[in-house]
Amino acid sequence: MSYQVLARKWRPHDFDSVVGQEHVVKALRHALREKRIHHAYLFTGTRGVGKTTLSRILAKCLNCTGPDGKGDITDKPCGVCEACRAIDEGHFVDYIEMDAASNRGVDEMTALLEQAMYPPTNARFKVYMIDEVHQLSSTAFNAMLKTLEEPPARVVFIFATTEAHKFPITIVSRCQHFVFRHLGEDALVQHLSQVLNKENVPFEEGAVRLIARRAAGSVRDSMSLLDQTLALGGDNLTSAVTREVLGLAGQELFADLFDALHARDCAAVSQLCASLFRQGVDIGFFVRELAGHLRDLFLLRQGGEAVAPTLGLPGEEILFWQGLAPRFSAGHLHAAWQMVLDAQRGIVQNPEPAAALELLLLNLALLPQLLPLERMDSVPAPAAPVQGHPAHDRQEGSPLPPRDMGHAAPVRAPAARAREHGTPAEKSAAAGSSEPAPEPAPSRQPGSCARPQREMPAGQ
Repeated sequence: MSYQVLARKWRPHDFDSVVGQEHVVKALRHALREKRIHHAYLFTGTRGVGKTTLSRILAKCLNCTGPDGKGDITDKPCGVCEACRAIDEGHFVDYIEMDAASNRGVDEMTALLEQAMYPPTNARFKVYMIDEVHQLSSTAFNAMLKTLEEPPARVVFIFATTEAHKFPITIVSRCQHFVFRHLGEDALVQHLSQVLNKENVPFEEGAVRLIARRAAGSVRDSMSLLDQTLALGGDNLTSAVTREVLGLAGQELFADLFDALHARDCAAVSQLCASLFRQGVDIGFFVRELAGHLRDLFLLRQGGEAVAPTLGLPGEEILFWQGLAPRFSAGHLHAAWQMVLDAQRGIVQNPEPAAALELLLLNLALLPQLLPLERMDSVPAPAAPVQGHPAHDRQEGSPLPPRDMGHAAPVRAPAARAREHGTPAEKSAAAGSSEPAPEPAPSRQPGSCARPQREMPAGQ
């Protein structure tokens, strides 16, 4: 018997075995129980989250006849009747799956709609599942509008797409729209662990968590990565083998990297980059993992042991990151985390990702010299304005009042100051002085320009 990949072998065949899409499953099961069957459904979400799987389960629920052949619409397909087995095996005549990428024209859509006008051959409902439907042409979408507005009886359309923003709003308004979510890391770890237990394969929790993190929320990707690791790494799933097979950086490399960043050792950073490239490490996932480690360090630096249980890391890794966090300031970790997140997409799409990654790591090493991190951590809060101070009385956002230079206090001459505030000897000496008293500055309105007074000719 030929080998069957894990993604197909453990594909869910009923609603109870679907992982991570509880909101969609709950809505569909309730509609099936109440016999409230819509004529068109739209499933949107990223790759590998169960859109095609749920469309097959929905088709089985609509056409299941039960073991005795007398069943009705149900939310728990039996899996043994002719309809259930034929849909699982992919040759049920009234369940049609088509790819919009190769059938995107108006002629193909017109032919499909003409066939939809005929009743099912030997089933309760005729179900059309169109995958990647956003690739249909605009004329094909327009040809579909009238049929979706007044659909034929006993026909159900299921549309699936990974790019919902390309879907015409005129089609969306005629469908029940369900958005499929990314699966969390813990949900993927639980699912992979169940599959490994059923396969009787011993495994380490750290290895399963690495695969779940690498899959980025996709169940199909996680199953494919698990299949690849078991095929190349043997029957025992370990963290070391998983990192080697998938090209992932180990904890020792990250420890050396953070030592070099703390010491601001650019030469060591360059050597680590060269080692990464020689090992064939996945650069995109390395940057993602680096951003995750910086997040963990920042939270541990700020929250201490209270944050540790929320990170979801094994005990040994928690101890390692707890010992590393106090070596960096909170401002340093926060700025580094922000830089890595901003550079993540650019590094992967750069024509020279190796050089872009090396530049990023060198910037992280020299970050305390590029930004005043020490002062950022110790900047005091701005003092509140004093009551009665002009800055306090002024409304926020209002301009400062103009200064009236014409009403400034005149500069007093030395003799005048001596006559008023000097000692008796200075007052008597100043009384006989012939120094003229200073003339007061001419008064002028704010904003006016003082002009010199010209001499008038004699007689005027």
